[in-house]
Amino acid sequence: MKNLLISLLIISSLTQCAGQKSKSTTSNPDGKATPPSSARLMMGADQLDLLKSKLGNRSVALVVNYTAMVGSTHLADTLKSLGVNVKKILAPEHGFRGTAAAGEYVKDGIDSKTGLAVVSLYGKDRKPTPEHLADVDVVVFDIQDVGVRFFTYIGTLHYVMEACAENNKEIIVLDRPNPNAGYIDGPVLKPEFKSFIGMHSVPVVHGLTIGEFARMINGEQWLEGKRSCKLEVIPLRNWTHQDSYSLPIKPSPNLPNDQAVRLYPSICFFEGTVLSLGRGTQMPFQVIGHPDLKDMSFQFTPIAIPGVATNPPQENKLCYGLDLRAAAVPQKIQLHYLLEMYKAFPDKEKFFIPFFERLAGNAELRQQIKDGLSEDDIRKTWQKDIDEYKKMRAKYLLYP
Repeated sequence: MKNLLISLLIISSLTQCAGQKSKSTTSNPDGKATPPSSARLMMGADQLDLLKSKLGNRSVALVVNYTAMVGSTHLADTLKSLGVNVKKILAPEHGFRGTAAAGEYVKDGIDSKTGLAVVSLYGKDRKPTPEHLADVDVVVFDIQDVGVRFFTYIGTLHYVMEACAENNKEIIVLDRPNPNAGYIDGPVLKPEFKSFIGMHSVPVVHGLTIGEFARMINGEQWLEGKRSCKLEVIPLRNWTHQDSYSLPIKPSPNLPNDQAVRLYPSICFFEGTVLSLGRGTQMPFQVIGHPDLKDMSFQFTPIAIPGVATNPPQENKLCYGLDLRAAAVPQKIQLHYLLEMYKAFPDKEKFFIPFFERLAGNAELRQQIKDGLSEDDIRKTWQKDIDEYKKMRAKYLLYP
């Protein structure tokens, strides 16, 4: 009997240890801690009871694309099934179901699955009109962003907030993680270079979630006429800016994996040059090349791919360049790719195109590269503006 009691005590102790172990954090291959299962990451869209209580019987417009998922079901389908009065979809670049290529106009139409009207915000209108909002009480915004100034979804957010302010409508932003949230880097955009790929005086990598960015737009009175809109953010649960996050759905057709998302802040500058970034291949934003860089051994040929790449740079031409699919990507903008490719390019007068200044957000970066400045010297010219930005950013943070 005594031996049986001892055995039971040992089993009980082992069971308790196992239970404690299951609640401890684990490590990813990159060394970062993974929250325990009891602290599961929750998106704004996952908090359906809270969202439904805020929507009530009001009529709703959704600003969403194919990333607005609640588990395996789209937010539009989920809310319809819950009896929410969804009136229409306002669709950004790439469209509601993600069938439009980068830069391709999105057309108005009817969603075949839900029967909802789809109104394009990436065509003749970038901003909802009073007519678009006349029959709705509240706008719900849920799009996966990547934390980079020239990704157009924050431009769409700005215009939707502006329309809500002008038409006295509330906007509810359902927050999602920023996969590039762990650092802040790049030149801060100067107002004279404002465009749809850079609407705000922020660095290239701004270090905010889409919900935090909305708070900053409102707080800094960046909307037309220094207006503010009625804004509510349903925040993430169990997430910090230092947590790694792998996107379960590609945020655009040409950012197909984590490597492309991490490289994007550094190599998107090449969109302002004559080089190809692999649009029209299975490796977009993971390769760099041009037909004239014949001294480089890696080769690829861009082709048109419906819904992904329409008339890609250097279409149907054999390009030589760099394969970055396995390259290490530190948490900073890597200018050395731009400097090295400029140095290697045979006709430097043809390297840049006017679009480069819109990406850089200034006129200085092109000249700094042409003048042969080092990466360190260029980065020093950004630092004062970055420091000022960080002070402003701190006011709008929702997460540590």
